[in-house]
Amino acid sequence: MTLRAGRVFTFGLTLVAVMVVIALSRGGVFGPLESVVAVPLNFVQDAVSGASRGVSNFTTDIANFRRLEQRNRDLEEALAVYQSELAALREKGHDYDRLAALLDYDRQGPEDREYVTCDVIGRDTSGFVRAIQIDCGRRDGVDIFDPVVTELGMVGRVVKISATGAEVLLLTDLNSSVNARLQDSRADGLVVGQLAGDLLMQYIPVTAGVSEGDLVVTNGLGQNFPADLLLGRVMSVSLSQNELYQEARVRSLVDFDRLEIVQVVVNFEPVDLAVFGDQTEGAATP
Repeated sequence: MTLRAGRVFTFGLTLVAVMVVIALSRGGVFGPLESVVAVPLNFVQDAVSGASRGVSNFTTDIANFRRLEQRNRDLEEALAVYQSELAALREKGHDYDRLAALLDYDRQGPEDREYVTCDVIGRDTSGFVRAIQIDCGRRDGVDIFDPVVTELGMVGRVVKISATGAEVLLLTDLNSSVNARLQDSRADGLVVGQLAGDLLMQYIPVTAGVSEGDLVVTNGLGQNFPADLLLGRVMSVSLSQNELYQEARVRSLVDFDRLEIVQVVVNFEPVDLAVFGDQTEGAATP
């Protein structure tokens, strides 16, 4: 028998065997055997199917995680942009409120008073000198000793100046003194700065009526400041140590530690009283 004939015989025999097995399987002969063999095969199939699903789910979870991670980064970037825009809008809102209050103050004040609005760009932090720096100078019409105010009252006066900036000595500085008047009783005195940051009104006549809550304003005497600028409110009253006059603790309505925008009165010109002193001395000279 040749090799080719052997292969044909083997193929035919195999084909016959397969057909016999199929016929027997259809006849139910292998039913019990199939049931026994199917148990481990089903277990293996379930295990393989479960592993396949697990791998598929794991791959899907990784893809979803990456998408969520990218989405989270996008949301964080968008939130940062929105927070920046919100902060800018809030600052603009605060500036609008402050400028609106200053505008109302301008309208309610004397019509002949001219103001320059300035930003506070610096503060003196030495502890013994209380001053601020502003971004207005000679180019803006600001001059030495010009009064500085807000809608809540007087802040101080210009003591140093350059072309583009100025330094303002605050009312609360130890070297600050302002001629003042109690708005109700019309009694005069002198408001000076205190180391603790408060104000003290001195030299109030003993007979003058002073009550807690009374408003204190500039009286214009000495022509160092315009009259009727609000200085603060009386907190308490007592006699001086020598009991010759009254003293009142005054609290300004201005928060000097949070000043951001101020106004400089640029058209106030103090009266030069020196000429009257010269004439008096000349008349008295023989």
